[in-house]
Amino acid sequence: MMMRRRGRPLLRAAAGTAVIAGTAGAVHHRQEQRWANQAGQQQADQEAAYQAAYQQAAADQAAAAQQASTQTSQQAAASRPRLDEELRQLADLHASGVLTDEEFGAAKAQLLRE
Repeated sequence: MMMRRRGRPLLRAAAGTAVIAGTAGAVHHRQEQRWANQAGQQQADQEAAYQAAYQQAAADQAAAAQQASTQTSQQAAASRPRLDEELRQLADLHASGVLTDEEFGAAKAQLLRE
């Protein structure tokens, strides 16, 4: 014959149910934390990627602007002789008598305006 346990079966059943429910609740809570951490990490990764792309685009734009500025200044310098050379030529023409005082003054003013 099988021996029956003595005690309160209802209390034993309630205690077992409480243990199972407590374990299930703890497992569920832990899983929710993992999901929240994964979602937070994904969002942080996306924000970091966005910031990196933004910084790269800003650096590319700054480099392009610098290159355009350098090309413009090089073209301007190559397209006309230096100002001091032109003024020296005018002074030589004035000193040799080719240009009058008025002509020299007008040519000099025009060079300085350009």
